[in-house]
Amino acid sequence: MGAALLLVIAIVIGGFAAVAGVVNAGQPSPAGAAPSGQPAPSAQPGGPEGPAASSSASPSAPSAGTGCDQNLVTVTAATDKPAYASGENPLLTLKVTNGNKVPCEINLGSSQMEYIITSGSDRIFSSTDCQSDATDLVKTIAPGQSETANFPWQRNRTVQGCAAIAAQPGAGGAYYVFTARLADKNSPRAVFQLN
Repeated sequence: MGAALLLVIAIVIGGFAAVAGVVNAGQPSPAGAAPSGQPAPSAQPGGPEGPAASSSASPSAPSAGTGCDQNLVTVTAATDKPAYASGENPLLTLKVTNGNKVPCEINLGSSQMEYIITSGSDRIFSSTDCQSDATDLVKTIAPGQSETANFPWQRNRTVQGCAAIAAQPGAGGAYYVFTARLADKNSPRAVFQLN
């Protein structure tokens, strides 16, 4: 008898849940809402194919309808030192800052980033030349906060298509320019020296 009563209660509750699911099926979920119990995406350290993103907030192309003004999202480039001794590899940093008064969703994936090094008119390196597996990583940056992604440059040259190239960048006090790109935004130039 007790088992039969439990079965009837389970059927009634299950039927209510099914009806509630049908009623709510056409309702949009709130913007930016994630299913409860689901972990937020985290940045994965990058290897030779891509940069490593570290979180201090969250970046990507702002979503439509969020009130996020793309013009107030800025990209900057920096190196960890102004000059490097022989055998020392520069650490290149791309930083995205949300200058809006509202949170912005930004795609910080390797599909959107490029680290470019030049010397005069000579294009030395691009992180996308040998990139084999570009990915998206959408994060939310709070107002006034930043997101950074680091890329250790191995002092190598690359060409589009990743063809083998024996030439190495010159040292001996030569100056180089690092520019970071995120989607269609380019950073101001960061100058550094290789000894």
